[in-house]
Amino acid sequence: MGISTGEQYIRRINQLKTNILLDGSGITGDISDHPAFKGVMASQAKLYDLQHQPELKEIMTYVSDTSGNRIGTSFLEPKTKEGLEKRRLMIQEWAKSHAGMMGRSPDYMNTILMVLNAAAELFTAEDEKCAENIRHYYDYVRENDLSLTHVFVSPQKDRSSKGGGDTAARMIKKTADGIVVNGSRILATQAGITDEILVYPVPSNIDDEAFSYAFAIPCDTPGLTFICRESFTYKESHYDHPLGSRYDEMDAIVLFDNVLVPWDRVFLHGSSIVKNLLYSQSRIFEHTAHQVVSKNVIKTEFILGTIQLIIDGINIGEYQHIREKFSEVAIALEVMKGLLHQSEKNAKVNQWGTLTPEPNPLLAAVNYYPRIYPRFMEIIQLISASGLVAIPSEKDFGGDQKEVLNHHLQSANQEGYERVKLFRLAWDLSMSAFGSRQKLYERFFFGDPVRLADQLYGRYDRGDSIEMVKDFLAGK
Repeated sequence: MGISTGEQYIRRINQLKTNILLDGSGITGDISDHPAFKGVMASQAKLYDLQHQPELKEIMTYVSDTSGNRIGTSFLEPKTKEGLEKRRLMIQEWAKSHAGMMGRSPDYMNTILMVLNAAAELFTAEDEKCAENIRHYYDYVRENDLSLTHVFVSPQKDRSSKGGGDTAARMIKKTADGIVVNGSRILATQAGITDEILVYPVPSNIDDEAFSYAFAIPCDTPGLTFICRESFTYKESHYDHPLGSRYDEMDAIVLFDNVLVPWDRVFLHGSSIVKNLLYSQSRIFEHTAHQVVSKNVIKTEFILGTIQLIIDGINIGEYQHIREKFSEVAIALEVMKGLLHQSEKNAKVNQWGTLTPEPNPLLAAVNYYPRIYPRFMEIIQLISASGLVAIPSEKDFGGDQKEVLNHHLQSANQEGYERVKLFRLAWDLSMSAFGSRQKLYERFFFGDPVRLADQLYGRYDRGDSIEMVKDFLAGK
């Protein structure tokens, strides 16, 4: 089959009839017509359609080595620097389509699947069948251009060092047909709008085979339920909610009610050794971080452009404190671009034969961005001030007060309608429910910032720095 169209993607998801609960009720009918999902599904469909643009063909796709079909570049295992660059260009082409606001666009999960396939040999420590299952699943997903969500975190019951976790999804038994999983996991982003869900464990000190499992199943599997948070798509109007109406990726708690996972979909079923080696040996961090940083470069460019349009709109570019604030964002953008470039420049082939970005710059990037992103939002608020609340709706401009609003809310270079359109974007970025969720998402994208710093300390290669000082002390 090869690459999907947007229409094919939407048709597949509608046909699934996944068990989704929102505001206390189950969703019936086509999910693509539901107000909470309509916008983001249309935005996701555009991503698939971009793969069919003739001028983007060589960036967005490559020829499958098994079927000869054109398949999405996000599935490409890079063997050369050209391949790694092609992945980045494809990721950023998609990111431009959603302004970097869709943190779980399909390329993220496709990257994870690519890494698991490349390192499938790891899973032979569980058994040969598990490695074979991963390879078959990778081929199945890429050849059909399916979309995935994932979960791997247990609910926040008791976060103390002695806390319990009896709510967490666990493997309760193995049968002739497969493993049975019961409990809950968080947090499935893009809940209800993907073909399948990938479930895998986090590394931990808990040596319990009940939590050492990994598998992938269709989202409509019996016993599987997605309980969604409140939708942040409060209106379908792109004028009133320019980001939320398009890109609100739903998040959900996932309930497993004695879900049977067939053996051909099981990748891990009890080995705590494989569970912990999964992160240290597969190189999953380097590739997912490369995808995320590539996306965040585009997101930062979008934020920078928004800030400059606000500066131009209300004519505040002459003030030094405004220029200083703009400079903060510009510097952050160049730092992120530099770290991304450095990771590619020093990429090396890993033990599985995959060209892998250098981890040091990516460790720095994923520690830096969660700290700087909230500052971006603060800068938008500081330079916009009352402009972020003087934002009548699209319907107000369609009523009797249109000319009055156009006059009294005009900017230095725009009528009121266009000025408010810009400031509604700034509001949706920095203050709305959608914008606040984005800020929280960036803060914890790779987990607790303190643990991220600890991870950097443990993994950062400082060998050259140490040798330089030793040579100096030795008088060399």
